[in-house]
Amino acid sequence: MTVLAAPENSPTFAIETRQLTKVYGAGNIEVVAMRNATMQVRCGEVVALLGPSGSGKSTFLTAVGLINPPTTGQVYIGGQLVHDGPAAYGNLRTFRRRHIGFIFQKSNLIPFLTAVENVQIALQLNGASHHAARRRSLELLDYLGVGDRADNLPAALSGGQQQRVAVARALANRPGVILADEPTAALDGQRGRQVMELFAQVAHEQQAGVIVVTHDHRSLDVFDTIYEMEDGAMQRQQHRNQ
Repeated sequence: MTVLAAPENSPTFAIETRQLTKVYGAGNIEVVAMRNATMQVRCGEVVALLGPSGSGKSTFLTAVGLINPPTTGQVYIGGQLVHDGPAAYGNLRTFRRRHIGFIFQKSNLIPFLTAVENVQIALQLNGASHHAARRRSLELLDYLGVGDRADNLPAALSGGQQQRVAVARALANRPGVILADEPTAALDGQRGRQVMELFAQVAHEQQAGVIVVTHDHRSLDVFDTIYEMEDGAMQRQQHRNQ
């Protein structure tokens, strides 16, 4: 199957961060939301990022996703330096669209578009023709087990089906990096595990680097590596099965 073919000559690390620090405010009102956060995610690796609310997980994810730049530190995507402190290299909007897929707690599907149209739009914004975008979108929905719901509006889909459509949209442009922020928070245990297993499958088959921020400890056996954040600092934990 070629839907999720791995890129040729892919670098060792899909994602690498070096000493990321994020400071809000200054002087007496300075708040350090993240300090010296370093992570390496290999191509084909799925990583869990754990930690209590307010520990810096979302700050880290938005820095990696080139949405909220760090105050200091470097972000490399696919071996390319894209952020050095507040300095960005190149057109970040275009880079994000081509190289990074996002999945959030809510699927954020456009309610008046069908499942296939929600995926198509990501491709067409990137310059794909209507025919090519629809063909790839249908392939992805079928791959993710919701091909039979392609012409349904989001309101007609279950929570798990909506998240699968959101994953299809994130995969549409074959990104090398996939970032998910609490993607199973609104799902029950079984559906949540299915989504987590899906991320692992995508990482391994597409050779993408995947980071999943989660509070759900029931599915940690799915992940290759686990990191934990507390008070803005990050620690790496080797998975017990490695």
